[in-house]
Amino acid sequence: MKKQRKWKILRESKIKNEKIEIEDIITAILDNRGLKTKSEIASFLNPNLEEVTIASVGIDKKQLEKTIKRIQKAIENKERIIVFGDYDVDGITGTAILWEVLYSLSPQVSPYIPHRVDEGYGLSVRGIENVLQQFPDTKVIITVDNGIVANDAVEFANKKGIHVIITDHHTVGEKVPDAFSIVHTTKLCGAGVAWMLSQELKGKKDTQHLDLVALATVADLVPLTGANRTILKAALPYLRSTMRIGLWELFLEAGIKAEDVDVYQIGHVIGPRLNAMGRMESAMDSLRLLCTKDRVKAHMLAAKLGVTNKERQLVTQSAALHAIEHFRSDAKVKNLLFVAHDSYEEGVIGLVAGKLVEEYYRPAIVVSRGEKVSKASARSVAGFNIIEFIRSASQHLINAGGHPMAAGFTVETEKIVLLQELLEKLAEEQLTDDSLTPILKVDMEIPLSAVSVHLYDNLKQLGPFGMANPEPTFVSREVEVVDARAIGRDKNHLKMTISQDNKPNIEAIAFGMGEYVQKLKPGQKVDVAFTIDENEWNGRKTLQLKVRDILVN
Repeated sequence: MKKQRKWKILRESKIKNEKIEIEDIITAILDNRGLKTKSEIASFLNPNLEEVTIASVGIDKKQLEKTIKRIQKAIENKERIIVFGDYDVDGITGTAILWEVLYSLSPQVSPYIPHRVDEGYGLSVRGIENVLQQFPDTKVIITVDNGIVANDAVEFANKKGIHVIITDHHTVGEKVPDAFSIVHTTKLCGAGVAWMLSQELKGKKDTQHLDLVALATVADLVPLTGANRTILKAALPYLRSTMRIGLWELFLEAGIKAEDVDVYQIGHVIGPRLNAMGRMESAMDSLRLLCTKDRVKAHMLAAKLGVTNKERQLVTQSAALHAIEHFRSDAKVKNLLFVAHDSYEEGVIGLVAGKLVEEYYRPAIVVSRGEKVSKASARSVAGFNIIEFIRSASQHLINAGGHPMAAGFTVETEKIVLLQELLEKLAEEQLTDDSLTPILKVDMEIPLSAVSVHLYDNLKQLGPFGMANPEPTFVSREVEVVDARAIGRDKNHLKMTISQDNKPNIEAIAFGMGEYVQKLKPGQKVDVAFTIDENEWNGRKTLQLKVRDILVN
């Protein structure tokens, strides 16, 4: 059984069994999200896409104007333009957006997605060399979702007489690349930046490509606040009614209805399929799927993405089981999980690191060991900046990059053991039991009787939910277990019927918590942390709780 999480109640409530007003619950949740004034709340509840402007997201207007003039000149002179993307959903969709807009203006525009293993992340010297092999007449490279730290690659391009225009949303490094121009903001995802640029190129605001921006905003795990939330709220209806036959076929292959697509479907069903190609083969097929107008080709590509995603799942599962077993024999699991093996495929090591964090709630580093050089991916726990931690051992690394919660690095294979010893030692010094105790943030405590269709409908208005705008979570105390049973093929999920103070029963589902069935008996009192969901079965919709955690009294 996984380590018991510590519950952090964000809003203490003295209300137990008395009547609680829905307005009070909503106000508390908004306050928990940092929304206090009437204008802040109004903007959150009724976001306006017109308010998302170049100025509001912090894009440099002079750099933008310089970018547009250079692109227009390239189009007029029939110069070759390369849209250089990234192999994840954000990079693929952003590349599709910018390529489609530019290709409508000039046939001399080509998309390019680097190969994860052969070329690595982002704009690189090798990537530019491969571009020039295919397109020797290249004069302009426009990056999408990458480039802001590509100093060496930009310098190489400059020597080749190529102008590099960077569009990116990642954090700027110590040195800004000597690019022709830079369109940059951290307030959007990469595809969002590409979409803003495309609007300026067209000289008008329209809703074209919002379906793709919706995919990227969710899949790239950017905070769903401010401009990101505004764009996603406006974009989701366009994704549900998309005219892209590639997405139709992908929905069909995944067994989902377009009108049902929401944050969950993007993050857990559609996104992994688009990402799978970049992890296992080449992300160009994902790009082709998004852009094709040929139904037969779309059907074939969607099937290929589905098969590749299944392969990715098997490879990830195998590597994750191997990595988890590696630590099971340890009498005491160290503060840092560090594992290296030559069987780990580079495309899935980040996912494996994530699985380790889920299992042990420890920062994890997983290394795909190569003959001379090895690639590593890291995932962290809340409050521990993993990229700063890794960079503290930079003397042993070839390079490193990333974010506080996720990072990657390259290391000479012969230095792996030395690096591991140093990082494990530093982790023992820097991490405490408190920092390695998972925390579940709970909006407030409410009686089970407060759960209603009316409350659920009001909570939906606070969506879409995701990073920085989590689904509202509640706690009900002294809830009676009416019935509990393990369900699922492997009996790893828990289905419960619960009640409180002789009020009507309510169904609850706890995914991945099937082992709790051994501790729960009818009539037993427990505290339950949950979100409110809607379950549809045979055309009938009923409320159910999605249990986040259980405290057995």
